[in-house]
Amino acid sequence: MKLRKNIAVSEAGLLFNPVTGESFSLNPIGIEILSLLREEKSDEEIRSAILSRYNTDNPTFEKDYQDFIGILKHNNLLESHEETKA
Repeated sequence: MKLRKNIAVSEAGLLFNPVTGESFSLNPIGIEILSLLREEKSDEEIRSAILSRYNTDNPTFEKDYQDFIGILKHNNLLESHEETKA
């Protein structure tokens, strides 16, 4: 999964989609996950990074991570597999 290249993310956690004009506010963990996505880390690498830094368990992380990824997909903030191949 990759974050679309035109998506802007500020250090304060404001995510902006210039195509739609929509903006979203992220918490520190959301910022960190987006940073890892930009580094093209795998889901497993993201899971390991978050579980090592925060006091949470794997089931909680999995649910929250899938919810977060679902929101990114719903708002068309991630590139599709076809776009990443091109």
